[in-house]
Amino acid sequence: MTSEEVRLNVERALEEIRPFLRNDGGDISLISIEDDDRLVKVQLQGACVGCSVNTMTLKSGVEMTIKRYVPQIEKVLNIEK
Repeated sequence: MTSEEVRLNVERALEEIRPFLRNDGGDISLISIEDDDRLVKVQLQGACVGCSVNTMTLKSGVEMTIKRYVPQIEKVLNIEK
């Protein structure tokens, strides 16, 4: 998978997740893909910022969905403002 394909698939994964986040008043944006396409940095937004379950959302929702689209991704990090 090329870096461009990785980026497109990560964006597809985020599009799948967005309706759930928006339903709770939040959102997510892709910041970068680094370390030979193994690390994804995202930024949770809106109600997701400071939410007590955002770590769980990031691991069980966001990271799991991204890995389903791009299995080579090893880690997803939330970059806070």
